[in-house]
This record gives sequence, structure tokens and C-alpha cells, in this order.
Amino acid sequence: MEQTSLKQTPLYQKHIDLGAKLVPFAGFEMPVQYSGLTEEHHAVRRKAGVFDVSHMGEFFIEGPQALDLIQWISSNDAAKLLDGKVQYSCMPNGKGGIVDDLLIYRLSHEKYMLVVNASNIEKDRAWIESQNRFDARLTDRSEEYALLAVQGPVAATALQSLTELDLNAIEFYTFETGVFAGVENVIVSATGYTGAGGFELYVDAAKAADVWDAVMKAGEAFGLLPAGLGARDTLRLEMGFCLYGNDITDSTSPIEAGLGWITKFTKDFVDRKRLEEQKENGTARRLVGLEMLERGIPRQGYAIEDASGNVIGEVTSGTMSPSADKAIGMGYVQSGFRKAESEVYIRIRKKALKAKVVRPPFYTP
Repeated sequence: MEQTSLKQTPLYQKHIDLGAKLVPFAGFEMPVQYSGLTEEHHAVRRKAGVFDVSHMGEFFIEGPQALDLIQWISSNDAAKLLDGKVQYSCMPNGKGGIVDDLLIYRLSHEKYMLVVNASNIEKDRAWIESQNRFDARLTDRSEEYALLAVQGPVAATALQSLTELDLNAIEFYTFETGVFAGVENVIVSATGYTGAGGFELYVDAAKAADVWDAVMKAGEAFGLLPAGLGARDTLRLEMGFCLYGNDITDSTSPIEAGLGWITKFTKDFVDRKRLEEQKENGTARRLVGLEMLERGIPRQGYAIEDASGNVIGEVTSGTMSPSADKAIGMGYVQSGFRKAESEVYIRIRKKALKAKVVRPPFYTP
């Protein structure tokens, strides 16, 4: 029998104890669901849910030219960040694609934290090092941190008893550092990837289990449930948020992916000229939202066709939306079909089922 080399997060035993269904994901053994995807999804939309996302990577960039390095490798303008602020960005790969999408935390004018996708940790580290001609150093501290995402409309109320930080004062895309559940130096941020509000807790990996227990206990009276990767995917897709490896990859440009809003030409950065030309001249294809008009669920890799059966694109993500109660997806189509309400067809097995192009989000909480 072939031995697997899957990693485990510091919360692995908690998932076992809760009877979670575990699956391989980004090199880790991760919980895909506990009580059930739909129940967990609705808990996050209506009350609160806690996700173990400790597989994510945390890099620290420090030094007199830390900002210069970040400005060069990232598409967004990190010079606009102040201490305690966070920015969503991506790293162009110099070939028209995306190395990864990431969050940039400004800790001080010479110290930043980059949060990257688990499957890309080694690739991202190598890429940044290859571009580092600045007086700045990168430290990969992914193994030192556990990360809990507590998402949902009652998250602040449910967690407030665990910290003296004023959770309601932590605005979207900002963070504070303080004592949480008796643990020092916890970074509490409000970036979210569900559209339901809430917080991310960056915790010393050795203290992760204690913080998990505290969150579960504090949240019990508020209907908080543990939630897995299945609900995380349906929640992010309802909001139209891109997932690396599906909707954005090494061969998709940020302009094609509708990420022009995080691509700022006020500075020089990797692939600036190519992306500026795409912004000005347009691209041959574009990432769009898809809503099924006939019964069927679009899945990654399914062909998108026009009324004559010509292939015009491909689905990158798809699901049945628990909140909107309809089948939704995202995919790349030829630019002539990118406008909202454009009629397209999804090839599901042998049938071409009617769908329409829509502008995400698919659901408004």
C-alpha cells in the first residue's frame, strides 16, 4: 500500500474528535465537512462557523526595502497601506499569468506579513526570492502559525468575551494584535472569504487547540458550528471570489480574471507592460459568473458553448448555491459573451443546458 505524506494542521485531532470527514487538500489532510455542507453553510450565513485554515502560508518580509520588494512582486499598490491595514493582491508571473493571490498585512513600515495559498507555499517562496534584489529578507513562518477563520454575522458578539480587543472596531481589511483566549500576540483580522463577516485568528501553532476549544465554547450559545472546506467553497463562490487553482492560475492574467481593481499602474511591477496593454486593448476571454436556467450543476472543466454548439469557454468553479437555491458557477468565455444576460450553454455529459452570464455576487446577505 502506497504511503501518503499528507501534512496535518495543529487542529487535526480536534477534527477527528468531531467526526469530520477528512480529504487531501493542498498537501494536507483537511476537514471537508462535519455535520453536513448545507448545515455548515447556513450556520455561517445566519450565525457563525469556525474553519481551520492553518494550511495557509505566512511569510514575513522585513528590512529597509521591504515595501520595495512587495511593490515589485505584487499588482496592487501596497504604498497605500498604513499600520494595521490589509490589502488583497496578486503576484504576476512575468508570463501573463498569476503566481498566487495573497493578503498583505502592514505590521510596520519595515515589516509585512504575506498570507499565501497552501498549495503555493514553496512556489511563492522561490518566486519571491528570485525577485529579491532589495534590502529585504523573507522568512517563511507557515509552520509556526495556526489560522482559524470565525465567520458569520454573530462572530463579533460570540467572540468578544475572549478578548479585550474591541472586535466591532476592527473594520473590514484591518487587524489588531493582542491577547485572545489567554494567548498573547494573536493577530485578529477582518478580511473574510465568505461575505458573511467575521475574523481570522493567527495563533501560535502550539496554542491552536486551546484557542479552538475556547472559540467552540464561547460560540455554542450563538449557534456556532465547525465548518469544513465544502462550505468554505460554496460560501466563496456565492460571492464570486476567485479560488487559486480553479478561477486563477499560472496561465490566467489578472485582467482576464476581472482583477483589474487590484492591478495598479501607478508603480512598476512584474508584467506591468503586458497587463497595461491588456487593460487598454482588452483580452480575448474573460472570467464571468454563470447561472443555470435548466436543471444541472456546472463543474470545473465543463465546456461552455454558444447556441450553435461552438465551444466558447470552460467552467472553472460551480456548485448548487445553498443560500440562493440555484446552480451557479464561474468560467472563462470569449469576450463577445462577457456581458450580463448573454445566453450560453453548459455541456453537462451529453446535454447542452441553457445558462446565462451574470455579474457576481450570486447572493447578497
